[in-house]
Amino acid sequence: MLFRVANLRSPVELPEVELPSRVCQMLGLKVTELRSWKILRKSLDARQRHTLQFVYSLILDVPDTTAVKAPEELQVDAYHEKVFFDPDPGSRPLKSRPVIVGSGPAGLLAGYFLSLKGYRPIILERGQAVKERVPAIRRFDGGGAHDRENNYLFGEGGAGCFSDGKLTCRITGSDVDWVLRSFVDCGGRPSLVYEHRPHLGSNKLPLICRNYRRRIEALGGEYRFGCRLEGLRIIDGQLQGLETSSGFVDTSHCILAVGHSARDTYRMLLDAGLPLRAKAFQLGLRIEQPQSVVNDHKYGRPEYLQQLGAADYSLVAKGERDLFTFCMCAGGLVIPSISGPNTFCSNGMSNSRHDTPFANSGLVVTLEPDLFGSSHPLAGVELQQHYEAKAFAMTGGNYTAPVQRADDFLNDRTPAVTQAIPSSYQRGTKPMNLADVLPRPVLTAIRKGLPVMDRKWKGQYLPEAVLVGPEMRGSSPVRIDRDRETWQVPGLSGVYPVGEGAGYAGGIVTAAVDGLRAARKLVETFTQPSDA
Repeated sequence: MLFRVANLRSPVELPEVELPSRVCQMLGLKVTELRSWKILRKSLDARQRHTLQFVYSLILDVPDTTAVKAPEELQVDAYHEKVFFDPDPGSRPLKSRPVIVGSGPAGLLAGYFLSLKGYRPIILERGQAVKERVPAIRRFDGGGAHDRENNYLFGEGGAGCFSDGKLTCRITGSDVDWVLRSFVDCGGRPSLVYEHRPHLGSNKLPLICRNYRRRIEALGGEYRFGCRLEGLRIIDGQLQGLETSSGFVDTSHCILAVGHSARDTYRMLLDAGLPLRAKAFQLGLRIEQPQSVVNDHKYGRPEYLQQLGAADYSLVAKGERDLFTFCMCAGGLVIPSISGPNTFCSNGMSNSRHDTPFANSGLVVTLEPDLFGSSHPLAGVELQQHYEAKAFAMTGGNYTAPVQRADDFLNDRTPAVTQAIPSSYQRGTKPMNLADVLPRPVLTAIRKGLPVMDRKWKGQYLPEAVLVGPEMRGSSPVRIDRDRETWQVPGLSGVYPVGEGAGYAGGIVTAAVDGLRAARKLVETFTQPSDA
């Protein structure tokens, strides 16, 4: 008999191996009656700084005849394993191998699922494999030229490979569980499947992406690096193939997982007649503080730091336009999020060790299409490019980061160019007024929201805070329409837009699940291709 025990609270000092005896004592069971157990969910309750607790949900397996008492503080109910929908191949013949454009989370999981089912997908990636991608990024961070095809956003693993590696998402279910287990199978730690805010770490993501590739290739899949999508060949509403920088690729079915920064691809798809439209997206700044300030605020006892590592946080300031933190990177770095030349945009990352003295977080606002010109599908892209180009030019055209102390930003004071402003950004910084690189509604919302956040921290949030910006890539400003049932572009058979770039996801896990579901739709309909 399986049952779930929820709301099991335990001091953070208690080792997890002691959970079975603790829960058995509370339920009136003998440990010997417990056939097996596992953690379903684990989160941190940090409301009382001096008595931090983990909150668990456990799955217990006991004999059917076992009597279980349910104390008031626990939620105990029968548990039924979630069933992952794994369809048999459909009956319609697939004339050629399916193609996936993009190797970010959506494309990666689509390719992995199709490979497991025997479809031998071809994955096109405009950038390079992680082995070549890592040194290219290091050269750029060290002051080298920007490579427009192989950078923080383009290459194996997509933008997710050199983001922070957070696996937090708001959706649940068997598809999410399947994706998380696949991350573990490809090199992630086992606890990823039940942690409330799992974090792979930017240093571990390249290895995990490479492990996925090796499995895909072992199952007959194929990667083609340095291969950029340049056109769709369509006849009578049916995809016939793809025009690429490496030549024509024959296929009748393509999963478009292009990512949210392939702006040239957006324009090509629009010219090809695909239904693109502007959507709301998140933009703003990044905020940096000493990690010690965050630790002191969250941990009421010094030993918590050794037990739990660098502390994170999440804040929201409600208002006419909400301001919220996003992708908080404890012990991390501010990095460039640049896909094209002569632009600057910020992002954040942290390695699994969380070992820098800086904490940083996105500080973003949702901007609706009616505020940036929804009459054109790429109006949001044009707004991003305008402010990113402006930031690049204002800092001298060398990919340094615009920075400003929070108090100067709130009081609209332009800092002196000689002012020393600490930041983790590696290519150097330039003090400037960040009001000049933000749309007015976003600027207003940040200036109103930051003092609210500071009050929530009782005045500890802003005194040492530094702002870096702009941050324009919090989500895609574009959506590619797709049918709710088939997941294909309406009126265009064989094209499946997925992930963040298509406007249907907002993070690694949601993008991965979206790619998985598109691949499953294809499997439900078609048999494996017979051609080599």
